Amino acid sequence: MTEKTIVHVMRHGEVHNPEGVLYGRLPDYHLSERGRAQAQRVADWLAERDIVYVVASPLERAQETAGPIAAAHGLSIDTDDELIESLNVFQGERVSPGDGALRDPRNWWHLRNPRVPSWGEPYTDIAARMTGALHRARDKGRGHESVCVSHQLPVETLRRAITGKPLHHFPTRRLCNLASLTSFYFHGDEYVGWGYAELAGQ
Repeated sequence: MTEKTIVHVMRHGEVHNPEGVLYGRLPDYHLSERGRAQAQRVADWLAERDIVYVVASPLERAQETAGPIAAAHGLSIDTDDELIESLNVFQGERVSPGDGALRDPRNWWHLRNPRVPSWGEPYTDIAARMTGALHRARDKGRGHESVCVSHQLPVETLRRAITGKPLHHFPTRRLCNLASLTSFYFHGDEYVGWGYAELAGQ
């Protein structure tokens, strides 16, 4: 009989970021109190699932989100560097509409090609590393379920890659809210479908 495996790819919970910067891969950005509550709510929902493997991006917010899930199943947290946040030239700066780095004409050159995108790690590179991480988690959890904790843009790019959608997109149209699960279903090595759930509220 063909093994059925589910890999849940989770975005981390809310981050404590009073400065409102694009924190990217910067160290020492941790979950807020609300983010910790979000992570716990997802862990509570997953407690009855057949989770045998938990892996996370090396960044603190992803490791902290994975913690309650791993604890509920008596598992340790593995780390996969390929689940890390995408590179972005605006890391460490404020980039909200109407303020910060995007108002500076010297930065407009970085916005010249949104299809790559020209301001950060190419979507094709993100898709390749995230697909590799997904398949490794599938292999670790064969016949059961795995959880990968990553970041919004990598998870969105992975879903688009796996489902055959264009990788470039408007950031405001991402289907990847805080602490959401994007779940991929496999029969053996064959991808057969996906699902999306927001279990922690917003």
